[in-house]
This record gives sequence, C-alpha cells and structure tokens, in this order.
Amino acid sequence: MRTRRIALALALLGASLATLLTAPTPDVAQAAPGALTWSDEFNGAAGTGPDGNKWKFDIGGGGWGNNEQQYYTSSTRNAAHDGNGNMVITARRENPANYQCHYGTCQYTSARLLTADRFSQTYGRYEARIKIPRTQGIWPAFWMLGGSQWPDNGEIDILENIGREPSTVWGTLHGPGYSGGNAISSSYTLPNGQAFADAFHTFTVDWAPDSVTWYVDGNQYARKTPADLRGNRWVYDHPFFMIMNVAVGGYWPGYPDGSTQFPQQMLIDYVRVWAWNTGGGNPGTGGPLIGYGNKCVDIPGATPTEGIALQLWDCNGTDAQRWSFPGDGTVRAMGKCMDVAWGSTANGANIQLATCSGNAAQQFVLTGAGDLVNPQANKCVDVRDWSTANGAKLQTWTCGGGANQKWRRG
Repeated sequence: MRTRRIALALALLGASLATLLTAPTPDVAQAAPGALTWSDEFNGAAGTGPDGNKWKFDIGGGGWGNNEQQYYTSSTRNAAHDGNGNMVITARRENPANYQCHYGTCQYTSARLLTADRFSQTYGRYEARIKIPRTQGIWPAFWMLGGSQWPDNGEIDILENIGREPSTVWGTLHGPGYSGGNAISSSYTLPNGQAFADAFHTFTVDWAPDSVTWYVDGNQYARKTPADLRGNRWVYDHPFFMIMNVAVGGYWPGYPDGSTQFPQQMLIDYVRVWAWNTGGGNPGTGGPLIGYGNKCVDIPGATPTEGIALQLWDCNGTDAQRWSFPGDGTVRAMGKCMDVAWGSTANGANIQLATCSGNAAQQFVLTGAGDLVNPQANKCVDVRDWSTANGAKLQTWTCGGGANQKWRRG
C-alpha cells in the first residue's frame, strides 16, 4: 500500500504473473505460535470508533504514493464498530466532495488504521478474520511496515485485493531492491469462482527469523526466505506495526468506473498477534532502552547509516528508539544491530549501528542488575563523560555499577 505498486500493473505482467503464483497447499498445517501478545476483538458499541489505545488514524488525501483517490478521515462514518463484533471500514462517494486531495477535491472518503506508536513486534503470527469489499477500483489491505524509511525498513503485505479480481488475494514482501513492480509476491485464488467478498476469510502470516509464510483459512500458499530475494537484503529482523485500510483507485487497481458501487465496506472480526514460538516469552517486541538521565538509546536523525554512533536522546517513541532483543544475543532497531566498533575490547570503543552479522561485537546481555554487557569484551555499555545531554555518545567501559551504565527496557 505504498509506491510499491506504481510499476506493478499486474494486468500487463502476462507470462511473468505465472512465476508469482504459488499453488495453495491445503494439507500443510500451520506451526504452533507462541503466546498471544496483542488482540482486538472489536466488541465495541455500534457507532463507536476504534480503541485509541490500540489504533490511530492516517489522515489525508495526498495520493499515498499510488495516485489513490480517497481522503482518509478519522470519522465514524468511515471507521466504526457495528455492534456485532466487527470493525467496519467504509469507503464512500461524497456529494458534495468536501476534502482536498493531491489532484483537487476528493470525491471519496475512507479510513486507514494503524498500530504505529501503540504496538509493534518482531516475529510471530499475525492474523485477521475479514470480509473484504468488492467492485472495480476498490483496494482493501491488511499489512505491516517496519518503519518510516520505505522500502529499506521493509513491508509485509498479509492481504491485498483489487476489485477486478474478486477471487484472488495477494501476499507480498517489499524491501531494498525488491519493491514496487519488483516486489516478491504470491497469490491465492478461491476455487469455483467464489468471491472473497461473499464471506469472512482468515488471513495469516507466520513470521520467523528466516522466513515469512502466508495462509488463507489455514491453507499455506506461499513461503519466502532470504534465498528468494535475488541477492537483496532480508530486512525482516526488527519490529513491524500493522495497518488496515480500504483505498479507492490507484495505479494497480485502476479507478472507479460506471460499474463501481458505493458505499463499500471491509468488516474485520478480529486482529490477533502471537509471539514467535521460541519456547517462551516474546523477546522480539520492540520498545525503548532507557538509561542515564531517563533518556533513550537513539539512532541519530532516525537514519540507520552504517557505523553511525548511537546516542542518548529524550524518549519520543520513534522507530529510532524502538529496540528489540530477538533472542539471538543481538539488540536491533530499524533493521540493524547495536555493535562495538571494530569489535574492540578496549575501554572507550564506540557503540554504533551496523548490519546484523551475529558476530561477537553484536552480542549483548542485559543483566538483572541493569548492566548491558558485551561478553566478548566483558565490558558495559556506558554513557561517555557521564553526560545527560541530548546527543551524548555511548561507549564500552569496564563495568563499575555507575548510573551511567544502568539500562532498562521501557
């Protein structure tokens, strides 16, 4: 649901479309997930909006990188509980058109809900039971983003449908070197001409460190691993948040025409997330790493440049401060790893951001005493010069129990 679809134009792919299709395999069972970590059952009273502790709105009509034609609002006319256990996202034709879009006045409104700043997680099972809308030019989606730097932070599309393909849904990966028309994509088609809009269906992704697997109604239809990325980088190693929306128009689905009917509704029965089954807990959930002066470990400028020195900064909840401990000894944010510069074992070595490699310079243990230790050096992550200023740099130093070496997860 970003600029990724500009070049896709699936109707023009012809023979290459066949290489994207993966036949469904109904006999493949899903692996057992870990513990339930987040859910919304949408049991609110009829006419009430989404739970603001779980969802926020994207608002606007700027085309969203795909020349979409709708204006996303926060109105309960476009997103509300129906009183029957569903969240309903409604795309409407407005008369008169009152919203300003990138091309003029918007004729359509809809809603786009996301869990950014509310919930994100690394790995696990992500699932929703949804009845999608229908008709030409309508584009429903349930998907995830790994941060604001697209496509470098990654995107996982759990469900996409375009109205002119009523029997087919798509699952897709977008990342550096494989976004837009070059994305890694597979589809699932219902048998016997059934339409997805006729009934609820369950859409699931199982995301593990080395794979993403898609299911419809429990039937596996695609599995992607780093080997499928044509030599490009696997960026699915840090927290992602969820999005669900109904777009109107765009380069991929095309635009409403004389056959298009409004309003159109997407009904969501539930959204649930489970931990990746590592044998316990949820080590991949991202959040702040808080230290000296009650400030957060931060990636300067929210720019994950190779070798950039990490710093302290006022806690602000951005992706640059959302650190995960995925259970392999690494500490990760924005698709890269905390790293001791040059693998040094000396006092004063910079703590930086680097491409994850799993080497000893990227191994850290957060002890019960609050020490963040690099075992190779047997030294602690330390705030240089005991500074509490924004921009104070981090280094390794002999563990001494000082307040500038104490850390906690937020």
